[in-house]
Amino acid sequence: MRQRVITAVVALILFIPIIWAGGLVLQLSAAVLAVVGVYELFRMKGLTIASLEGVLASIGAVILVLPVNDLLKFLPEKTNSFLLYYLIVLIILGICVFSKNTYSIDEAGFPVIVSLYVGVGFQNFVNARIAGLEVLLFALFIVWATDIGAYMVGRKYGRRKLWPEVSPNKTIEGALGGIASALVVALIYLFVYPGADFFSYSSVVMLGLTIIFSIVGQFGDLVESSIKRHYGVKDSGNILPGHGGILDRFDSLLFVFPVMHILGVF
Repeated sequence: MRQRVITAVVALILFIPIIWAGGLVLQLSAAVLAVVGVYELFRMKGLTIASLEGVLASIGAVILVLPVNDLLKFLPEKTNSFLLYYLIVLIILGICVFSKNTYSIDEAGFPVIVSLYVGVGFQNFVNARIAGLEVLLFALFIVWATDIGAYMVGRKYGRRKLWPEVSPNKTIEGALGGIASALVVALIYLFVYPGADFFSYSSVVMLGLTIIFSIVGQFGDLVESSIKRHYGVKDSGNILPGHGGILDRFDSLLFVFPVMHILGVF
């Protein structure tokens, strides 16, 4: 527990100035986190990120995260991140040809889905900050409140298993506690910012969406658990002592941010 607290404090000391600064600092930091996420998924599968597919998956994730049109002024105006990303996908598929069928489309699917999952998740992390610091903080607070509430309520009152085949320690009571905790935090946040004109919706609608975001965040956590269970690993990595890897900390957010964008919150 002491190690977890120390790591959390150090991470926050580094993280807070980055999200406060925003702009290129945040974008580059998100790109680095995306590459680490790709590395962790490749490591879980027993592959090296130094391989051709690992490098391509990393480049693909970075392309999705960074605003390439702003950074690469020489590109044609109609070129966008997803078009460039699709070029990476085509190159990965091309490995099937040059390997003389020793590398199949099934194997090519792994780096594609890894880079898409991590890249789009962190892309929308950046988009949330572009929409405003208040929007980004709202999402972070909702996810953190869900995690803490689910852990505390589940530990004390948890009886019925939520999804034991995927994550045996999670309970229905804990999941409901996470949602309740998220709602409380959202209420406080919207009280501090009455009217919340930085959101596209009213405060009442945002409370309803908070329930959705809390559920989506918990589902993202379950997805990461299922991936780790499939590969037989406890944590996605060890970059954060006591907390595991980057994906262990961002698994919920990688689901919540895109859903927030789809639902028009930013």
